[in-house]
Amino acid sequence: MNDARSRLLLSALRLFAEKGYEAASTREICEVAEVNISAIRYYFGDKAGLYRAAFTEPMGESSCGANIDSYADLPLRDALSRFFSEFLEPLKKGETLGLVMKLHFREMIEPTGAWQQEIEAEIKPQHHALVLRLKEHLGLAEIDTDLHRLAFSIVGMAVHFYVGQDIITAISIPLLNDRQAIDTLAERLAGYAASIIEGEAARRSRGGGDA
Repeated sequence: MNDARSRLLLSALRLFAEKGYEAASTREICEVAEVNISAIRYYFGDKAGLYRAAFTEPMGESSCGANIDSYADLPLRDALSRFFSEFLEPLKKGETLGLVMKLHFREMIEPTGAWQQEIEAEIKPQHHALVLRLKEHLGLAEIDTDLHRLAFSIVGMAVHFYVGQDIITAISIPLLNDRQAIDTLAERLAGYAASIIEGEAARRSRGGGDA
């Protein structure tokens, strides 16, 4: 990251993650980034705009890491492979991802409204798209509570590898060590998810109802 905007964004990410929104001053952020303080207004509008960019941009175009609607026409197994591949792609960002996760955890404790915006703009639409795909695959007439359980369970498998990085590292299992390991993990999760979906289909065929 050599250009002024990128340096400013990375410095903001680091300091917001370490100190929180209120304690991280714009002057300190600009000093670390080696830019004039007017750069914040030029690139991001204000401190709040800089915070929103630091909260979302390092994760890529979609903070969820995936866009389910973009591959709605793929067979389910292929769609799952692509979903997990895209969802886990940010894990390849190394130290930057660690700062993003730290900032997200801090946002939950010291909310600024950024997390709620992400839920409304990204997470809820993606969840809804996944639920609709599962409804279609299972041949259901309507969405029920178990479909939501299924969708959260599928995504939850991948989410754990974000929030549980320290545990995985402590156990010293090479699941996230390099790009190939992350690609392999994505493919395995797609297989696990397919099995879960098959199990849910079988449960429903036996007359297991929603509760």
